[in-house]
Amino acid sequence: MNSNRSRAFTLIELLVVIAIIAILAAVLFPVFSRAKEAAKRTNCLSNTRQIGMALGLYLSDENGTYPIFTDYNSQPPAEKNGHYGIEVALNPYIGMRQSKSDSTGQLIIPLNEIFRCPLDFGGPFTFQDVPGADSYWKAYGSSYHFTKCMFSVVKDVSTRNNVPFDYTKIVKESEIIYPSDSRILRDEMFPIFDRKNTPDACERYGYDCDPPYNYYRQWHSTGGNMLFADGHSKHIVGAGPFDETIVEPTGHQSGEPNSDYGTWYWACD
Repeated sequence: MNSNRSRAFTLIELLVVIAIIAILAAVLFPVFSRAKEAAKRTNCLSNTRQIGMALGLYLSDENGTYPIFTDYNSQPPAEKNGHYGIEVALNPYIGMRQSKSDSTGQLIIPLNEIFRCPLDFGGPFTFQDVPGADSYWKAYGSSYHFTKCMFSVVKDVSTRNNVPFDYTKIVKESEIIYPSDSRILRDEMFPIFDRKNTPDACERYGYDCDPPYNYYRQWHSTGGNMLFADGHSKHIVGAGPFDETIVEPTGHQSGEPNSDYGTWYWACD
């Protein structure tokens, strides 16, 4: 009798092995997913620090005057001739050429990876505003939202959503009273903008509202990144810390009441 015959697995044994693999997958996949998001979040935060260094160099060259504010410009969109944003003003300080020509000879503004958060998944409006753009970076040139009141607004030059501002207000570095608490920019999306996390999120932040004003899409699962006027960056979690950050040079906090706009968030963000 041959004692070296191979023994096949029974059906029950195979089912047990499959069940063990399924359990391990259920446990490990979320771990891997969280680790992947954490790595992207770190890269996103690192980008804000580099933007802060570029802004510092710009301010040194411009005698402390903050760049001209523009926001959500889609006419023309990012990378097209004539597009302007704060990121374009800072490009030379991050080793980026201001412009180049495409295959047809048209002048274009190159997209700079420093202004791209790896978790930038765009939003419901970006694809409508700029067809084919699946991120804020591709649509407007930056995944990061610059705080209006911390930058220089120039009448008929500064724009938001392609609409020019009708006033001028120049911001100087020396005017910022609390630089370590004053947010210069933030990630476009924060979980607190979601009505599932903040019941009054639409009224409070204006992102997760009923169509056609639904702009929210989740990027981070925890919070979001901010750059402050003193050059440091931080990952901010929760509505309280977000609302307590300062959004204009004299020290008003984001969630503080404002007689004209409701809160300073709406006046300055």
